[in-house]
Amino acid sequence: MAQKLGIYIILKTAHTAIACPDGKVFFNSTGNPGMATAGSGDVLTGMLTSLLAQGYDPEIAAIVGVFLHGLAGDLAAKTMSQQAMLAGDIVDFIGEGFLMFSGQ
Repeated sequence: MAQKLGIYIILKTAHTAIACPDGKVFFNSTGNPGMATAGSGDVLTGMLTSLLAQGYDPEIAAIVGVFLHGLAGDLAAKTMSQQAMLAGDIVDFIGEGFLMFSGQ
């Protein structure tokens, strides 16, 4: 469908898939079941929109955004637990995840 419509499709699952208009598909390795909470998808949407607004290429924005979203969720789970995680907890760990991702 991504090829047919010429768009990027992100399918949130246990291993979120990113389908690209050129036919490539990427699967994400970060994230956990605690992220299946109200507002988690909104957090991801905000992260993707922010990366695009900063000038990231759409493919890179999708890959980095999905990875960082899952990483922030993994960091939140270590602190808050998966069972008690809220979308806001994911937001609280975006900065730490970005610093880890960028090697700082």
